[in-house]
Amino acid sequence: MSAELIVLLIVIITALAFDFTNGFHDTANAMATSIATGALKPRVAVAMSAVLNLIGAFLSVEVAKTVSGGLLNIGNVHHMELLHIVFAGLVGGILWNLFTWLFGIPSSSSHALFGGLIGAAVAALGASGVIWTGNEKTGLISKIIVPAALAPFVAAMVAALGTFLIYRLTRTANKKKVSDGFRWGQIGSAGLVSLAHGTNDAQKTMGVIFMALVAHGTFTNGDDIPLWVKVCCALAIAAGTYLGGWRIIRTLGKGLVEIDSPQGFAAETSSAAIILTSAQFGLPLSTTQTATGSILGTGLGKPGAEVRWGVMGRMALAWLFTLPLAGLVGALCWFIADLFGGLGGVLVDFALLIAVSGYIYLRSRRNPVGTDNVNDEWEGGLAPSSDIKTGATV
Repeated sequence: MSAELIVLLIVIITALAFDFTNGFHDTANAMATSIATGALKPRVAVAMSAVLNLIGAFLSVEVAKTVSGGLLNIGNVHHMELLHIVFAGLVGGILWNLFTWLFGIPSSSSHALFGGLIGAAVAALGASGVIWTGNEKTGLISKIIVPAALAPFVAAMVAALGTFLIYRLTRTANKKKVSDGFRWGQIGSAGLVSLAHGTNDAQKTMGVIFMALVAHGTFTNGDDIPLWVKVCCALAIAAGTYLGGWRIIRTLGKGLVEIDSPQGFAAETSSAAIILTSAQFGLPLSTTQTATGSILGTGLGKPGAEVRWGVMGRMALAWLFTLPLAGLVGALCWFIADLFGGLGGVLVDFALLIAVSGYIYLRSRRNPVGTDNVNDEWEGGLAPSSDIKTGATV
């Protein structure tokens, strides 16, 4: 087995590991409000989300095409160098996902991945390694930056309007019946967000793996993404989703706005509509920013609701730094791989990834968040102050 083939296998394994972290990091986007309002029990919610993520991954490949050929200028890059770039970018994305998960911050897994890839590409190839502006199908600015800037605001406005109309139309109705009715509605709307999440996010890893396969020479850019890549990515994100990102579910469900079922329904419907629309146009949208914007909008649209702007500020700060900091880690990993060279450099980076990931996991066990305490009252921190131990914490 050649060194290049071993590196390819490591890249594929790392890409699926990123997909797994993407799953548990972003479970909150679909299920935080349903869990917070009691529409779904925590374990039922993540199981339902996992199944729909799995199905959603097969609905479209437009986002995967954008990721594999629309962001990096890699047409003349040597095979091994390109594999190093992809691997370093994935490490940057995984470590940012784990770091923000540790503190319960719902940052964008998509932007973590793109930041890692961009940082590694710039370190290896210079600024010319990134397609900054392109046509309607390519370009960092048009495909990533502009949607990232617009998505949370559009989602907030749509959700705020929807929430206002719901409370306006039901103001004279029996409050318990309204609440119970929208809890049932949330089952459908949360499922739609999960389906949309699978359609959007699983494809990003498909695109990265396909990029690696093209770099290795197994496929060309004109080939279709093979079925086994789609299946592996769908299973990885579904498995991560079922694990449940309880720390981030808690922040979105309890920390930003105190959510009632009508608000949850409005937030989920808004998120699903925007994410599915973007997927059809090949825009690798941040589902986290969209879902957070929608939840914020429900707080703005409900008369008398309280929005915790301090929590929102911490989220926005994380969003601002996601691309550059993930890019910095991606660049650092590329330099390490380049310093040792070839397979040895990749193995050193891989060992560092395992070590840092293990430390973050052990650190998280000091204040575990799981099904037993995910809905505890918010007391100002990103994790419950109680030390409830649970066998299902992540």
